[in-house]
Amino acid sequence: MDERRLTFIIVPHGDLETRTYEISYRRLKVLLGAATALLVVIIVVVAMWFPVLAQAARVPGLLEEVRKLEEERAKVAELARTLTEVEAQYERVRRLLGANAPAQDAKPVLPALPEAGREAPERGEGLEASRPEHWPLGLAGYITQRLTTDSASSHPGVDVAAPLDSYVRAAGAGVVQEAGEDPIYGRYVIVDHGDGLSSLYGHASRVFVKAGDRVEAEEVIALTGSTGRSTAPHLHFELRRDGRAVDPLEYVRRP
Repeated sequence: MDERRLTFIIVPHGDLETRTYEISYRRLKVLLGAATALLVVIIVVVAMWFPVLAQAARVPGLLEEVRKLEEERAKVAELARTLTEVEAQYERVRRLLGANAPAQDAKPVLPALPEAGREAPERGEGLEASRPEHWPLGLAGYITQRLTTDSASSHPGVDVAAPLDSYVRAAGAGVVQEAGEDPIYGRYVIVDHGDGLSSLYGHASRVFVKAGDRVEAEEVIALTGSTGRSTAPHLHFELRRDGRAVDPLEYVRRP
């Protein structure tokens, strides 16, 4: 065994007594080993503590991110519900407008004139012009755009959404002034009602009259379509007085 010893002499200033301490090399080695082990333990603990401390510092930020994600998830759920409702409404509109209806090549069966039991006179015989006051469709439809006179985006009539190939009826008796096709109006009919009044029916899929024909009020003159500048089946209906567009809703009786 190592019997060597290490002596520490402490000489204080003043009149204090000098002190002497002895420690063996063996004990000194044990103390140094213990101190080294303690130091290593402290270093390991500190090394492990800093990552934990760093993670703990991130907790408030993570909680805030979780809160924002919950808010966004709620918004996404609300948008999903809204989208579902919009898709359902879109599907109803598609069915209303006949988007899924099969093409009909056969000539449609037209209804009788409004007054039951009365034979329809031949065109050009016994029909007189009348004020255009009848709804131009065989059903109510949905008004999607009204007359506007804004120079930036003027719209000289009303657009009424209706299923494809719905009956288009003359708003009043008169003479067909024009019947043809136009890049904007598509297939159209213009009826002269006299007294400076005329009516226009646009975007038809079929037209059953020609220029010079006389028509009765509420007589079927065409079928709704999506010809010309159009995105879905509808009727563009105009009323003109002396060539100037007037609001049709001030003249016709809406269903």
